[in-house]
Amino acid sequence: MTAKIVLFICLILPWFTLFFASSRTIKRFMPVTIFTCFLMTIIFQIAYIYNWWVIEEYIVPWGYMTDVSFAYGIFAVGTFWIFRITSHNFLLYTVVNLIMDIVMSFIILPLLSLLGVAKYKNITFWQYALVIYGLSFVIYVYHKWQKKIFSTD
Repeated sequence: MTAKIVLFICLILPWFTLFFASSRTIKRFMPVTIFTCFLMTIIFQIAYIYNWWVIEEYIVPWGYMTDVSFAYGIFAVGTFWIFRITSHNFLLYTVVNLIMDIVMSFIILPLLSLLGVAKYKNITFWQYALVIYGLSFVIYVYHKWQKKIFSTD
């Protein structure tokens, strides 16, 4: 029961932080947030096929494949805020992402394992950190491309 509460909090609570952002900021960074959700869904599908981890507790019927609370909650909104704060400086963006990815890989996910939410199987903490850190470069390029498209209007 505790794990499900944590999962619901991770899905819903981060979205309430968007009340602290202007509508202009939300419009500016929501495309990269949605793109990140899409990419995380793909990563979760790959992880399911290659048995990188096992999701043991979930809040939606397809949650055994995609951790909805992570992919569409805390990770998505976290991406929004990281872009809001750091997108103007690539070096700052990469350093913040590296720190956040290491915290996620070596602190948060082991805690989720203790709660019985998920556990690593065929991927190490370092490999997971590298996967999501690599993802940060893909979404940065996407954001710059989107920014260029919308600035011409």
